[in-house]
Amino acid sequence: QVQLVESGGGLVQAGGSLRLSCAASGRTISSYRIGWFRQAPGKEREFVGSALRIGGSTYYPDSVKGRFAISRDNAKNTVYLQMNSLKPEDTAVYYCAASLYSGGNSVSDFGSWGQGTQVTVSS
Repeated sequence: QVQLVESGGGLVQAGGSLRLSCAASGRTISSYRIGWFRQAPGKEREFVGSALRIGGSTYYPDSVKGRFAISRDNAKNTVYLQMNSLKPEDTAVYYCAASLYSGGNSVSDFGSWGQGTQVTVSS
């Protein structure tokens, strides 16, 4: 089982950028399909992007497409979520998740989760 630890969250003004990191241990992150999710208070956990194991194709919902980008650094066993043009509605706890299997982008499709990192975007 891979262990995941997110970092890089914080407070940023609207229009700003943050880069979140998801450091993996116990297994090689390149073996996993990666998902990023977020959860705002009182709301369900929401998919914000995924990256395939092979080929590196990425997928994003319309709410973040063109603003968020996932990348991997296999040498550091780390995955990143670059977030640009941030909006107050992006405020949430952000989680990375991993799956050994191909599948959908719902919460139940990922078996390993980090503890989350808080992102707050002020207006």
